[in-house]
Amino acid sequence: MRTFTTRRGAATLAGAAAIALTLAACGGADNLGGGGGGSTTGGGDTGGDAGSSDCSDFEAYGKHEGKTVSITSSIREVEADQLQDTFEKFTECTGITVQHNGIGEFENQIVVQAEGGNAPDLAIFPQPGLLKRMVEENYVKEAPESVEKLVDEGWTEDWKAYGTVNDKFYAAPLMASVKSFVWYSPKAFQEGGYEIPKTWDELMTLTDKIASEHSEGSTRPWCAGIESGGATGWPATDWIEDLVLRVGGGDVYDQWVNHEIPFNDAKIKESAEYVGKILTDDKYVNGGIGDARSIANTSFNDGGLPILDGECFMHRQASFYEAQWPQGTNVGEDGEAFAFPLPPVNEGEVPLLVGGEFVGAFNDKPETEAVQAYMASGTWANTRVEIGGVTSANKAVDASKASSPVLKQAIELLQDENSVVRFDGSDLMPSEVGAGSFWKGMTQWLNKEKDLDGVLNDIEASWPAN
Repeated sequence: MRTFTTRRGAATLAGAAAIALTLAACGGADNLGGGGGGSTTGGGDTGGDAGSSDCSDFEAYGKHEGKTVSITSSIREVEADQLQDTFEKFTECTGITVQHNGIGEFENQIVVQAEGGNAPDLAIFPQPGLLKRMVEENYVKEAPESVEKLVDEGWTEDWKAYGTVNDKFYAAPLMASVKSFVWYSPKAFQEGGYEIPKTWDELMTLTDKIASEHSEGSTRPWCAGIESGGATGWPATDWIEDLVLRVGGGDVYDQWVNHEIPFNDAKIKESAEYVGKILTDDKYVNGGIGDARSIANTSFNDGGLPILDGECFMHRQASFYEAQWPQGTNVGEDGEAFAFPLPPVNEGEVPLLVGGEFVGAFNDKPETEAVQAYMASGTWANTRVEIGGVTSANKAVDASKASSPVLKQAIELLQDENSVVRFDGSDLMPSEVGAGSFWKGMTQWLNKEKDLDGVLNDIEASWPAN
């Protein structure tokens, strides 16, 4: 769940020329119509200096003086301001005013707006499942050729697939987050003589070692929290998803989220048991907070903070957890907090659980297409990453522009050709499961209200018949 030095030269010019020719064939740059995109797309769409005084990176989007394009999303506060900043040069060069509206309860409100005939021009969908619903109800338009071209050149097939419904492409990926991270204290690891584990067996050996060396008091190897108001339980679903991907691999993961195998399948139970060996054992959790049952009522925000007090050594959480560390925390390889990838079960594999967002259009106006194409481009991705606080899986992103070492590491993992990338499973499942029985079941399990078999059976029984 949601919860976020470029190359210029011959390749860039070639990409711009190719797009310009496409535009000319379709009636000119003032109407992107099925051509267009960015002046630098794919291999040539490597970003560019958004602060440059010329508009060469924006020529292919055309001139649309006096036009306004509205975007609705769940993005609010500081991040919303940062999103708006990405359009400053675009507006100057194209004449399009972009109005972003960040709303609460996005998942419900965007449906209400569409049903009432008040849909925005574009929406940023944090769940592929919601996008699929809006497509099937004929609200979201198929993406134009210009946008699909940019995605084909700038993103992997996995990412494109999440914006595809019934073999038709609708929504380009936007920002991304890496969920397969373990936060730790480099200082504490150095003092304890602990090495970063490379495999799951090494992780469990380290867990045992820390537990044996800190058997008294409240210090434990791990700390966690899954309380999140009406979404309580979601951090535990990420644990399960990470282990299904590691134990079963990408094919089993896909079968699971598509309900081609049942939720209580032996492979899913085995994966959950890997999780249970950590999260249900009082010897291993919940450092600085309480026993294993305390995980269920410890907030997501506070789950990793005992690391800073030396009462916890590891906390599995996404790259976006960086925002939860108190102001002034030194986050870095030699700092108070940093993160390493959650190790694979099989050495050499790079399983990567991710979250992300997708931009879908509710109309096919030329100015809407221009904005959608810009947001699919490497130019936009580099601009947003450089502003700070987010990552992107766009191949054109320069990881050195990331605003922190953890986000730089996340971008490198997202761009690693060896990464087996899978989207957050609960966001792909029917909402009755992914945002309902799955959350509830994980909470009951960790609170020791139900055993694992009972929870998995309940979730399976909740899956909609259709």
